[in-house]
Amino acid sequence: MFETGTQPETQPGTQQWTIDPARVSVVIPTLNAGAYLPALLPALAGQGLAPAQFLIVDSESDDDSCAAFRAFGATVVGIERRTFNHGGTRQRAVEMRPEADVVVMLTQDAIPQAPDTIARLVDAFADPQVGMAYGRQLPRTVARGIERHARLTNYPPASETRSLEDRARSGVKTVFCSDSFAAYRTAALAAVGGFPEDAFFAEDQLVAGQMLIKGWRIAYRGDAEVIHSHGYTIAEEFRRYFDVGVFHGRNRWLLDTFGRAEGEGLRFIRSELTYLARHDPLQLPSAVTRTFAKYAGYKMGSREAKLSNRWKQRLSMQPFYWRQRDRAERQA
Repeated sequence: MFETGTQPETQPGTQQWTIDPARVSVVIPTLNAGAYLPALLPALAGQGLAPAQFLIVDSESDDDSCAAFRAFGATVVGIERRTFNHGGTRQRAVEMRPEADVVVMLTQDAIPQAPDTIARLVDAFADPQVGMAYGRQLPRTVARGIERHARLTNYPPASETRSLEDRARSGVKTVFCSDSFAAYRTAALAAVGGFPEDAFFAEDQLVAGQMLIKGWRIAYRGDAEVIHSHGYTIAEEFRRYFDVGVFHGRNRWLLDTFGRAEGEGLRFIRSELTYLARHDPLQLPSAVTRTFAKYAGYKMGSREAKLSNRWKQRLSMQPFYWRQRDRAERQA
């Protein structure tokens, strides 16, 4: 039978800051974050940072989350929802914190699991060669086998540090990271030109690839944990992998430098089916269907040049990006 599992208990913080915490800023892009605040705000309050070190970049939320963040003491900056962009918005947030040596990027649904979660992630920068670090993501309590396997496979407990030389062993996984819980040395980020303005997806991997090429290292901290996972529908899996296909099609240099993604996909499928057979066999048919949906989405995304913006809005997980492009083309 499927193992439901339990969330790890929050333990007293033991990690000492190796980087001056006053030089650390945490950026959280938000849109109607209210449902997450009962868990998120207490977790942030225990991280050993002043409330003003949390920068909230809000895209015209309709709920009372902005008021709650302000009451918490965070700095809240509003932007127009239609102008949000994964790369450009994060870059502007970094520029709002010129005093920071390290900027931590956290999404509104990623909940730190211990009082020293952020300190543990920032500790990676004690190594002067590390330009970027990301932490471990654990599945939600309600997650079933497919969702749990994705997190347990991509975010193991053991920490590691990767350099460009690791591409021979890890291929495209060398640049794997996540913008849901990642930190950047601002000097290293500036050295690679910051976040790409037009990155609608996986801006973190673009930065990671550029940093590795320029000699920086990428750290994964398995001891810095947040709860963060998604129960995607089959249609959402298709749309997400459509975006992955667009991303790889537009950034051929990433695959040319680090390797193609197909081999990693096959290894993941074998691992997923083995895991589900042991822990949640009722999800095996769904997993097989999702595999075909992902493949179809990826292939369509990699051929985006043949599709109109209207179709891209229908097929993508980021329809707002394509609407922006549509408006820009009409105004040109």
